[in-house]
Amino acid sequence: MTTRNSAVEADRALKSKHRAMWAQGDYPSLAAEVIPELGATLVEACGVRPGQRVLDVGAGSGNAAIRAALAGADVVASDLTPELFDAGRRAAEKQGARLAWQEADAEALPFGDAEFDTVLSCVGVMFAPHHQEAADELVRVCRPGGTVGLLSWTPRGFIGRMFAVMKPYAPPPPPGGKPPPLWGDEDHVRALLGDRVTDVRAERRTVRVERFETPEAFRDYFKERYGPTISVYKNLAGDPERAAALDAALVDLARDGDLGTGSGATVLEWEYLLLTARRAG
Repeated sequence: MTTRNSAVEADRALKSKHRAMWAQGDYPSLAAEVIPELGATLVEACGVRPGQRVLDVGAGSGNAAIRAALAGADVVASDLTPELFDAGRRAAEKQGARLAWQEADAEALPFGDAEFDTVLSCVGVMFAPHHQEAADELVRVCRPGGTVGLLSWTPRGFIGRMFAVMKPYAPPPPPGGKPPPLWGDEDHVRALLGDRVTDVRAERRTVRVERFETPEAFRDYFKERYGPTISVYKNLAGDPERAAALDAALVDLARDGDLGTGSGATVLEWEYLLLTARRAG
């Protein structure tokens, strides 16, 4: 019993840390300014229709959830970090979308079995540390014949490489935790979902990002607004040499990925995996 209690407490502490990570900075503005089209891309791929019951897991400020609501679905936007919901509610009201917002752990969703027609996640569930537990929950709450849809950064794409750049400067991952960009590996996701799904469709695509004038502007923007990057720099507090090394590494990453040489702006393409599947009967 003591071992079990210790495991529960460790998981609670881990989830509290994750919630705090995403509550810092300003992820809602990043999602709205840099990758606004990704939610619509996922909703379209899932074939969301009026009257469907839809769950967005790791919804953040509702990039995909709001689009699903505008398509006429009955939507629940769920996230471990409810601090993101206020921005989502404002965006939904501005766009005329009505949906529910609910705090929820992707690895232990507070919903019934087979409750939703479509369960989707747009660069959200990929950040749950225990991939199998999260995948099990995605399938569990989806009805037989319903759709599971995922949009995730790939390991070899720009954001996957950014996490690789930050890894040496970050604290060690939790026991059993896996790197988020693995959700962008088709074989990994197929293994997580297993034979509980059929009709798997997977495609690697890119989103073009022209938001940043220089590589330094990209770095500074993520240092200010993106929770995982902020957390890594906090881990380097008191070590200015390593912080400066990470500064340089992030600039080099953006400079190497820049497609806009000579255009007066930094042009990046960020690769993601778009995967949909149907829950088996």
